[in-house]
Amino acid sequence: MNWLEALFLGIIQGLTEFLPVSSSGHLEIAKHLLGLRETESLSFSIAVHGATTLSIIVVFWEDIKNLFKEFFAFKWNKETQYIFKILISMLPVGIIGILFKEKIKVLFTGDIVFVGYMLIITAILLGFTFFAKPKNKNISFFHSFIIGISQAIAVIPGISRSGATISTGLLLGNKKEEIARFSFLMVVIPIIGENILDLINGEMTKGATVGNIPLLIGFLAAFISGFLACKWMLKIIKKGKLIYFAIYCLLIGLIIIIFK
Repeated sequence: MNWLEALFLGIIQGLTEFLPVSSSGHLEIAKHLLGLRETESLSFSIAVHGATTLSIIVVFWEDIKNLFKEFFAFKWNKETQYIFKILISMLPVGIIGILFKEKIKVLFTGDIVFVGYMLIITAILLGFTFFAKPKNKNISFFHSFIIGISQAIAVIPGISRSGATISTGLLLGNKKEEIARFSFLMVVIPIIGENILDLINGEMTKGATVGNIPLLIGFLAAFISGFLACKWMLKIIKKGKLIYFAIYCLLIGLIIIIFK
């Protein structure tokens, strides 16, 4: 992988991690177009996912700082409850990761026709949000678990994580701003945990052919584009314009299926 490919993939990862169009699906498409094998880009994938996680932390730093401050006050306040809701949302993806990790890896083999079909499913899910009507002021513990199931399903390439979690939250009747915030914060710990496990298990070095310069360029590209996309997505959610992303996912999915 050269620095230009790293820049391209880093920007794609950063933008599509937060926009509801599936970062994993777009990365699979981009790798296919560039002729990259999974073993050649594993360390790169880990690095750019870490970069987008860092961008979430930067965007929501004040929220994260306040949540931990109140949590360590050891009181059953709304901040402590919020953290427990995030922990509950992590259970489904944690179970999937532990029990089905090897089976999930099989999905990331460059089958972009499969990605195309999954993008269409993402489009349908986003389309349903057009009819969603907010009812609940705060996300409940039960809703956090259901949203967590959506996040677990979104490990499939082509199913957008942010699209699945935000759509599920909206269809459950949660407020737009609240579900967007929850959707972005709930992914921080799982990605950090996954990256730590990969480092411990030596995954970062398996088949690695990515040089330090491309790795750094990809990381910075993913962080900067991710920061901008996260900010942009928060504004989009407030305006309720997810239908445009549904149209985009539908078109890309159909193009892949028809012309592959």
